[in-house]
Amino acid sequence: MKRLNIGIIGGGTVGSSALSLLWKRKALFEHMGFDLHLSPVLVRDPNKTREFEYPNVTFSDDPAVLEQADIVLALMGGTTKVLEFMLGQLKAGKPIITANKAVLAERWDALKPYSENGQLYFESSVMAGTPVIGPLCGTLRSSDTLELHAILSGTCNYILTRMEAGASYDDALIEAQDLGYAEDPPTLDVGGFDAAHKLCVLARMTVDPDFAFAKLEVKGIEGLSSERVQTAVKNGKRVKLVGSIVPNGSEWQAKVRPVILDADHPLAQAASSRNTLLFNGDACGTVIVQGGGAGGMVTASAVIGDLIDHLAGVSGHKPRPEVTKVPVGFYAEVFEEI
Repeated sequence: MKRLNIGIIGGGTVGSSALSLLWKRKALFEHMGFDLHLSPVLVRDPNKTREFEYPNVTFSDDPAVLEQADIVLALMGGTTKVLEFMLGQLKAGKPIITANKAVLAERWDALKPYSENGQLYFESSVMAGTPVIGPLCGTLRSSDTLELHAILSGTCNYILTRMEAGASYDDALIEAQDLGYAEDPPTLDVGGFDAAHKLCVLARMTVDPDFAFAKLEVKGIEGLSSERVQTAVKNGKRVKLVGSIVPNGSEWQAKVRPVILDADHPLAQAASSRNTLLFNGDACGTVIVQGGGAGGMVTASAVIGDLIDHLAGVSGHKPRPEVTKVPVGFYAEVFEEI
């Protein structure tokens, strides 16, 4: 078997889950002909207590531990330190698998060249373990985008679902944090910024390889009351935080905001922490993908899936090669915004 040295950046929820899943799938990698070996995991605090199943793992805050890695899983949050670590490995010619949608959205200028040459894998950065990046970079690329709508925050979807059941916003948020869906503080989640990061990644896969994060319009769910959410349900509607990429005059517009949907709308069917993506292309028509969109193990499943793809010879995820022409005479779906 070929020895495969894996470096990991980050030992939080996703990093710990990735370690556990790597151990569970060890036999699969052996069947593929690879003997896994872990470098010490690069973390901010090596002394922090973590729970995972991979035996004899060590932790370090020294970036030098990545030098012997053949491939690196970048699972640390933030946009500064993790970018520094990623660029060091990318410049050395190593492939990177990342779940960090913020660094992809906000530091794309530095990462785009490595995405274009196939070094970057980031299926787990959008909708966790539900595959959307791969299809948008592959099968669906034969279609020009007409519109895209998506529920991208499993955290917000969970909170809104609990509010429908009568929970207050504050209680639903605490539940989401206890389950590991929401961060502490939760501003990125409930403010809509986490969904905006993901929508920006999707925009670069579907309409514009250089779509700027600053162009996104963002509104979260902090100001919503349980009464507002429950009134919508009584009227045969549902409140959801939806991200949309739609034609707007001669350019593409991307925005995240709470909207009111008919209860039978495909996006309204996403319950609890699940996510949904609706893609409408000129050749393929409407495609709907739904699945788990929050949680460490769900996200780790896409991380390890990208690793399996890489070992099978599949290239990393590449942005759309050019700006998609804004469709003439097409009217995107319009939702009632709150």
